Amino acid sequence: MYCEECKKRPATVHVTELFNGEKVESHLCEDCASKKGGFFFNLDNKFSIPHLLGSFFGNGYNVQGIKASPPNAVCPNCGMSFTNVSETGRLGCNECYAVFEQELEPILRRIHGNSKHIGKIPSRGGAQVLIQKKIEQLKSQLQQAVANEEYEKAAEIRDSIKEMEKKNK
Repeated sequence: MYCEECKKRPATVHVTELFNGEKVESHLCEDCASKKGGFFFNLDNKFSIPHLLGSFFGNGYNVQGIKASPPNAVCPNCGMSFTNVSETGRLGCNECYAVFEQELEPILRRIHGNSKHIGKIPSRGGAQVLIQKKIEQLKSQLQQAVANEEYEKAAEIRDSIKEMEKKNK
């Protein structure tokens, strides 16, 4: 399939847009796609996954539009700055999650719909994670029982939480 704009090069960028409920598809080469613009990712010369991932980071602003940390903030462990993270779409090490927490949380919420992992738990070594999730569920049930003035039920839930916390340690 050739580019719909220049009709010379192979179409490698396929864009689907919705306008007033109508689906419009475009098949473009990389050059025509970068000239056309309006895409959420930057096609400098070639499309790459780091450019796509970096585009999720936007301009480094948090949800309120305020810079969360200084622009020159750097991870003390690996030396990665948030500017580097936003350009490449990759974190340098596990410490980066803590250093750039304020910037990453709204991004993770936008991409995944949540900032906490709620997926599958590995069968090997996942017992503690399961217990912790159950404790969190019981705590929310406890709050609901207290709010509904169901004190006997709340006492039972409290006892269950204490037992599970002993198992988790």
